[in-house]
Amino acid sequence: MPERKKPSAREQTPSHLIDQRIRDLEGWRGETLARMRALILEADPEMTEEWKWTTPVWSHHGIVCTGESYKQHVKLTFARGASIPDPSRLFNSSLEGNTRRAIDIHEGEKVDARAFKVLVRAAVAENGRAVKKRKK
Repeated sequence: MPERKKPSAREQTPSHLIDQRIRDLEGWRGETLARMRALILEADPEMTEEWKWTTPVWSHHGIVCTGESYKQHVKLTFARGASIPDPSRLFNSSLEGNTRRAIDIHEGEKVDARAFKVLVRAAVAENGRAVKKRKK
């Protein structure tokens, strides 16, 4: 049996692991996750990509959202979604909780890019307020 090559440090960075997840998903789920990732990074250029719980995570002053894929949908879960305004009503999942809110995107569905970026920026701002409260 051939010896398995250990991934380089570059291949293990969160951004590369997210790249690999997108490639592995293929089809509409990979395309959807890639599109939403691009919108997240456009909304906040200071966003940090992380890899936690074998899941893509985007953070700024704390977790903004995670990106999970399921057979029937791609789910973007906002860690403090219940605390941020959603005038465009993008949140359509996990609505019963006191903290998180999520957006489930099914095949063929499109998310309003402008409204989504507003939501991301609101989540970053909410995280910033939470950090300031803890420092007092």
